[in-house]
Amino acid sequence: MDAGIAGGALAEAAEFVRTKSRPWFESGLETAAEDPLLIQRFGELALQVRAAEALLREAARAVEAARADLTDDSAAEASIAVAAAKVQAANAAVDVASALFEVSGTRSALNSLNLHRHWRDARTHTLHDPTRWKIQHIGRYVLNGTRPPRHGLL
Repeated sequence: MDAGIAGGALAEAAEFVRTKSRPWFESGLETAAEDPLLIQRFGELALQVRAAEALLREAARAVEAARADLTDDSAAEASIAVAAAKVQAANAAVDVASALFEVSGTRSALNSLNLHRHWRDARTHTLHDPTRWKIQHIGRYVLNGTRPPRHGLL
């Protein structure tokens, strides 16, 4: 869900910049979409979304592998892969949804456009499963080989 929010916010921000944003007056450019600083920022945001999507695919493969041959080790590998995907997707959702306003300008904050829904949805959804615990599990596993707790799902 978080990766989808991030992707949706990025797509809507890009559409807004292409069609509704004005270039920064100091840029001397015809359109906001030509601004090299905005182009750079969109590249950075796209990398966050792509990383979240890639980790999500990797987590799905790890879960399927664990289901095919369930052991304590395969369950741990799947849990760590899911945790990594969750952390990256949550971070991407909040970061991209916040950056939507940064790259789109003041008009993007108008209530009538409802672009704030991306940030609100990201912030609300990411609070349900705190990533700070996922990061602890990943760190313990990488550093000490401590498997994350099994909650009976795998």
